Amino acid sequence: MLFLCTHNSARSQMAEGFLRALAGDRFEVASAGTEARGVNPLAVQAMAEAGVDLSRHTSKTLDRFVGEPWIT
Repeated sequence: MLFLCTHNSARSQMAEGFLRALAGDRFEVASAGTEARGVNPLAVQAMAEAGVDLSRHTSKTLDRFVGEPWIT
């Protein structure tokens, strides 16, 4: 599952974190954006309060995943 948003700083990072936490290794999960702006510290804090650790997440651009076999 690839979650996309503009800057890959909050929403897609949070979605990736939640799916990893809920589904474990049943899915290959990633997130990306059209630009990489860094993970928003407020997203990291909010997710920590929900019990999900985003502290080691990095902001990535979509071009990193082009050509990978994603199921649609």
